[in-house]
Amino acid sequence: MRQFVLPDLGEGLEEAEIVTWHVTEGDHVVTDQPLLSVETDKAVVEIPSPSSGRIAHLFGNKGDIVKVGAPLLEFAEGAEQDTGTIVGELGRDEHPPAAGISLERPTGQQPQVFPAVRALARKLDVDLESVEATGPGGTITRADVERAAKSTPESGFAEPIRGMRRAMAQRMTAAHAQIVPATVTDEADIDDWPTGEDVTIRLVRAIAVACKAEPALNASYNSTTGERRLIPRVDLGIAVDTEGGLIVPVLRNVAERSVSDLRAGLDRLRADAIARSIPPEELRGATISLSNFGMIGGRFANLIIVPPQAAIIGAGRISPRAVAHRGQPAVRRMLPLSLTFDHRIVTGGEAARFLVALKSDLELMS
Repeated sequence: MRQFVLPDLGEGLEEAEIVTWHVTEGDHVVTDQPLLSVETDKAVVEIPSPSSGRIAHLFGNKGDIVKVGAPLLEFAEGAEQDTGTIVGELGRDEHPPAAGISLERPTGQQPQVFPAVRALARKLDVDLESVEATGPGGTITRADVERAAKSTPESGFAEPIRGMRRAMAQRMTAAHAQIVPATVTDEADIDDWPTGEDVTIRLVRAIAVACKAEPALNASYNSTTGERRLIPRVDLGIAVDTEGGLIVPVLRNVAERSVSDLRAGLDRLRADAIARSIPPEELRGATISLSNFGMIGGRFANLIIVPPQAAIIGAGRISPRAVAHRGQPAVRRMLPLSLTFDHRIVTGGEAARFLVALKSDLELMS
């Protein structure tokens, strides 16, 4: 038998969730035929067959989380194989990794749980880590699970965190551990903007101007080597709120593009992000980010920077406010701005100068 394992999907991803199988055991497949679709933290990806042959066994079901390098399927003996190296194939002399399909299987001193008991725990919404094992050798039995279910108070439906939301939890935890964040805020007076002005595109263009005025914010930091890299081109990550979670496609080279080109590019990225069909390469390499959360609500925010970026800009809800305008009280439309920066590599002065440049460009009439 010859096994095909989950290949490295790039960007340091360590696992993926099975969305659907396109084949069943006993099927004969040909090279490059889609075998299954998996969901990473970025997109739903189809995995093609590395060779032609008959499928003897499938590992895992819809909803299972598979580690990179864990077996996906097994070809029957005599399967046809293309020449060359096949990414994701496990040779006969190699051994599959101990961490196969991750269904939170116990390891070390954790109690043993048989598949049928695990399935019952899922059905009854019982957390196996909280169940006292009374079976032989520390095994969790059906009775243990049923007893735990009866003693668990009603607390709503427990929903497993997967896909983008799982990745978001992991990345935010990592960001919290790595980044030293600081936030400065201000408001831009946009009352003189023409009617119908495109708020997001104005923000994009103003960020490009601010990056030119203060390059320290358009940078990356490698904490391992202690190296900062100032990046001349502005590739802007733009947070998109979707039903499945937050996704951040990248609008490339924003300083050199026209307004119409920026709007067309942004519309395409947003549509692809919502449809979960965005190419993986369009989710990589942002040099600075924008969260226009004011489209939903809120004024100011302490935002989260995703390493290795150094900064993220937040735009709050535009609203009329009483302010001093040319020495007189007036009601003006104000755009709240938040700038969160990594204080390990960005000084307070650099952040303040960036925010001043951002605000000044936004307050231009056109």
